[in-house]
Amino acid sequence: MVGELVLGRFQVEQRLGSGGFGTVYRAWDARLERDVAVKVIDGDGELGRRVLREAQAAARLNHRGIATLYELGQEDGKAFLVSELVDGETLRRLSLAGQLSDRDVGEIGADLCEALDHAHSRGVVHRDIKPQNVLVCERGPQAKLLDFGIARMLDAAPLTATGGVVGTLAYMSPEQAEGRPAGPEADVFALALTLYECWSGENPHLRSTPAATARAIGSPLPSLARRRHDLPQPLVEAVDAALDPIPERRPSLEQLGVAIESSIEQLEAGRRPPAPGESSLRARLAAGAWEGVALDTAAAAVLAGLVAAAFAAVGPRGPGWTLLLVPLVAALGLLRPRLGYLAATLGLGAWLGVAAGRPGAALVLLAIALAPFLLLPRAQRGLIVPAAAPALGALGLALTFPLLAALAGRWRDRAVLAATGAVWLAVSEAVLRRELLLGPRVDPPRGWQDSAVHSLTGLLVPVLTDPRVLATTALAAASAVLAGILLAPFRGRLGLAPGVSAGSLRAAPGTSGSGGERQPTLS
Repeated sequence: MVGELVLGRFQVEQRLGSGGFGTVYRAWDARLERDVAVKVIDGDGELGRRVLREAQAAARLNHRGIATLYELGQEDGKAFLVSELVDGETLRRLSLAGQLSDRDVGEIGADLCEALDHAHSRGVVHRDIKPQNVLVCERGPQAKLLDFGIARMLDAAPLTATGGVVGTLAYMSPEQAEGRPAGPEADVFALALTLYECWSGENPHLRSTPAATARAIGSPLPSLARRRHDLPQPLVEAVDAALDPIPERRPSLEQLGVAIESSIEQLEAGRRPPAPGESSLRARLAAGAWEGVALDTAAAAVLAGLVAAAFAAVGPRGPGWTLLLVPLVAALGLLRPRLGYLAATLGLGAWLGVAAGRPGAALVLLAIALAPFLLLPRAQRGLIVPAAAPALGALGLALTFPLLAALAGRWRDRAVLAATGAVWLAVSEAVLRRELLLGPRVDPPRGWQDSAVHSLTGLLVPVLTDPRVLATTALAAASAVLAGILLAPFRGRLGLAPGVSAGSLRAAPGTSGSGGERQPTLS
């Protein structure tokens, strides 16, 4: 579809994602001169009827918390849903990346309660609420609810025969999973389960197979009050009540919204809930976070390769069992990238200082490698980015390093990664006595590797206080921040950092799905 003109006015530019309910593209509206999202679906049979049903449901809704539908059309046997293109990232991705605080989740929950209340007041039940169908806008805390592809209008005949099940099994209410009519109470259950997952780091329904997930539905859920006893009591009680298997006993959407709104000020803005599946590779695979697993695998391989290269550069010193650090770093980097980075840094530092007998080199390594770890408490795989600066410098590409740092999702991350990369570059020039960008500014004393005092006074302090190094560091940070702003419209196309998402697509029944989500960030 890329390059085609559809419905006589929408120029398709780029594929954003696909799932069991179609494919989403970025397109340009030549008539109104604006970017739009175009969802393309086979227009025949039941899918065609569902396209019409989604358009009918979306046409009833006009709320800032719901993605706006612009146009519906058919052409060459395909149906096209044209809607607004929103800057942001899915709740699933942000939660997996650990980029949301307790208060962020509360504000998102309040926004969703308002959006759903608007839909219910117009007779529309979403029936597929899940983190993948919630878009958190990049500018501001507002959240938008996406994909009314299986919505049910209360005053219309159902498309699915009695006993049919549609939706995402891991977030379904018991009555919906059993094929019974799903009313507003089903949306309350799914929203509460979504918030439960964000605050606790676990979806109790999500198991390794659809059959296991189906067996888990309807069983009592672990209380959020027990898992997060530090959250306000009225809030956790409301979420637990909304997860009652019996629909009639659940609080109304208004009651849930009031409990969330009244608790927001008590939620910590700096506390990060546990990311779903962050300590379990199997959980991430079961959640369908394939892109994240692929990037984690690549980051783990690079990290292990850097450790192996450091061993080779220094030489075979110390006991042979120290080489076990390489596979250990690879395993930790895959399961938990941040922990893998810390293990690599501390392990190499200990090896250099003790086994290799070079405490000066160990001090330099720890100083420059721990800086991004300490300054960016939420960063994951992006921590390895500064170490790429010397490699780019050796290739004559040092000036491109800020562009690499600019791929990080937040401006502070971009600035810190670029600044610490510039420090890596300056220290490497002094150590290697080779020009990588500015040329060596400091000539460290002979034998600095063997003395922590000499490495500090003869290398680190002179480099870090050199005016040209300080100016270069500030310039690199500013360039990365500016480049990140300029790249924002294209970040979704690159698939490397938060940018534009057209909304998620319905996954096949019985799976958690990740259709329509963009690639994870470099954070």
